[in-house]
Formats: sequence, structure tokens, C-alpha cells
Amino acid sequence: MLPRSVVLCLQLCAEHERPRDHVRPAPLELCVRVWAEHDYPGDRGPGPAHTAGVPDADDLRALARSSPQRWTTLRFTERRRAGWSWSGPVRAWLRRPDLLRVVDAAGRPHVVRETGADHDPMWQDYRWVAELRPAELADGLDPDTGEPGGDPLEVDSVREVEHAGRPSWEALVVPTDRYEPRCACCPLLRSRRIDDLEWGPGSFPDAVYPTAHLVRLDAATGVCVWAEALDGTFAGDTHDLRIEAVDEPMGDDLFRRARRQGAVRG
Repeated sequence: MLPRSVVLCLQLCAEHERPRDHVRPAPLELCVRVWAEHDYPGDRGPGPAHTAGVPDADDLRALARSSPQRWTTLRFTERRRAGWSWSGPVRAWLRRPDLLRVVDAAGRPHVVRETGADHDPMWQDYRWVAELRPAELADGLDPDTGEPGGDPLEVDSVREVEHAGRPSWEALVVPTDRYEPRCACCPLLRSRRIDDLEWGPGSFPDAVYPTAHLVRLDAATGVCVWAEALDGTFAGDTHDLRIEAVDEPMGDDLFRRARRQGAVRG
């Protein structure tokens, strides 16, 4: 069960001023309204009835693990927010299994060919990989044995919304002790347990960790388009992935400046 301090508020309005502090006062209000800088105002409103019935926690987990089977090419933009400051957006063209073209925030093109890897081509860090294949939101690992098993998240308030004009599923989640991120240095969901495992116990002694996160998955692709810490020291930290096209043709010429990176088969 999610902490009692988390209150789901479904009130809508045209403008919603963002908090000035990194730590939100208790009780935490998840308000389905729009901050002034968030420029697609329908995102947190109830979406049209694109799905048959209301999705539940099992549906959300199934969607999170299904990304590898749902698409072959993806065109999108991605940006990150730390606290309340956004990075510049990057634009990407990805063709599975191993090709990625990125135009960075400064307008410079980069092409990555990542052969022999068990994931989509990476840009900058493994959070990028986790966004595209958010299996860490679906399946957990036993903390004692390391064997697969158990739910990595407590899930509540699953509902359909829109993200950048596309049907998406949104939920409040809390990671359990079985949550195992793709890489602990850059998880989708930050927690004290993961930081202690990655950096050592007490590495961030003054940090107040989130009591809940808001996650959003694109309903057609399974891609994690949003994963926000809702309170504590890291309140507001998230990414914003906006899908522009799915399964459009992407010829070899788009990736002709490819360079090798990452895991390579001999």
C-alpha cells in the first residue's frame, strides 16, 4: 500500500505554478494539473477511452516488459529535469537492434552502432536504455538469492492519460526491496536502498528519499515516457520522452556515420 501521505488530486486547471523548493510539504499532493513550463496541457487529464477497461497493476507490469516486441523503429525527443531545471532536448532515431542517431541539444549529430548488446543502443547513460525497455518496472529480483521473482513496485491509481498527444498509462509507484534497475547509478526510481548498494551505505546521509514516484508508459510501445520523484531531496527529477513516430522506415543512410560502441562480438 502506498504511504498515506500521498493524496491523489484529479482537479484540472490551465495553469499550476511549480513549487519553489525541492522538498514538498506533507501531506504530499499528487495534483493532476499542469505546471506553467509544461507545454502539453492535456497530458495529466483523463485520456480518451483508447483501452478496453481500466488498466490495473498487472496490466502496467505487462506493458513495461513488452517493449521489445512492440516496435522496431522509434523517432523521439528526450530531455531531463533535475530539481526544476530542464536539460536541452535531444532528438533521436532508433532502429532495432543496434542503430541510433542522435542530434544533441547543441545541434550536433551523433551515430551509434552498438552490436552484441542485450539492450537498445545507449546515449550517455543506462537510464536512456531503461526508458526504452523499462523491464525494471515489471519484474523483480530476490534480494537474498538474486533470482528473478516478486514485484519490484507497489502500484496504485493506474489510469489512462495522454503524453504528448499519445495514449499513456500513469500510476503512483513505490519501489520494493525487489526493485532492480538496469543500472543502479541511474535508476528510473531513486531510493535509499539502491543508492546504498551502488555508492555504499550512508553515501548521501542528508538525503530525503521519495515516498512515491509518478511513472507513465506509452500505451502502444511500452516505453517509459515519464518517471518523476514526487517529494524529498530529489523532488521533480524526471525525464520527458516525446514519441514522434513508431515503425517508420529508417534507411541505412540515416546511420552511415556509425561508429562502434559498447558490447561487440568478436
